[in-house]
Amino acid sequence: MIKKIQFKKNVAFDAWVSGYVDIIWMLIIGILIVVLGIAGIKILVKIGKIAIYIIVHMLLGLILLFLFNLLPFFKIPINILTVLVAGFGGIFGVLILIIAKFLGLY
Repeated sequence: MIKKIQFKKNVAFDAWVSGYVDIIWMLIIGILIVVLGIAGIKILVKIGKIAIYIIVHMLLGLILLFLFNLLPFFKIPINILTVLVAGFGGIFGVLILIIAKFLGLY
């Protein structure tokens, strides 16, 4: 007959190992949260820069359109389409609107 060898369970050792495993898991999860948080903040900052860039250009386009509309012989309607064209195109967008107005495209 084959005898089974039974070992005594060391409860103190198991509790000690279990405590360190929990600490290691908490450290891994904490590091993962910090890394994902930093990556998320970088993405939000990049999106914020792009949004601010677009908003500033749209405001500059609106100002340029307003200044050109001060001329007595020149009227470009200021609406969302012309502001978007002037905003995304910058000075070139305003020039495109001026050329389109002279050509009678709108």
